[in-house]
Amino acid sequence: MVMGTKHLQKLFCKASGLEIDRSDIKRLGDFIGTRLRDLLVLGQVSASVNGRDIIDYHDVPITAGLQLSIREFRELDEELSLSAILEQLAALPPLRMGVSDMLEQKLPELAGGITVSLAKVFKVINPEMKNPGTREWEQVEEIYRILL
Repeated sequence: MVMGTKHLQKLFCKASGLEIDRSDIKRLGDFIGTRLRDLLVLGQVSASVNGRDIIDYHDVPITAGLQLSIREFRELDEELSLSAILEQLAALPPLRMGVSDMLEQKLPELAGGITVSLAKVFKVINPEMKNPGTREWEQVEEIYRILL
């Protein structure tokens, strides 16, 4: 998990006004880990095409929307644990390449941006929502599978 339960609940609420409960925390952690890995896999392709054997920050395909979410995450003045993110990524299938020091240091911001974007997508799906349910989680998973 990228951070403690209370911390994630606070971040999600600040980003969207949504409340998430303990049952959502594992789902959120898995979502963040999967999306980070997806970005790193795509970054790996870019690094390889450019003849490098290490993934750098500029190899990761950061869309305008994700960049905006990263900026909003910074403005929320929250922090995510790099060691927890690395631990979570280590539990996923390994990449063929390592990551640069700069990219490693940016992983918390990427995870924060993913979290902010997720919270906002929930609100777009249902502006009246207070707490996402299974149906909403399945919808956002499908949206991110299509887009990323």
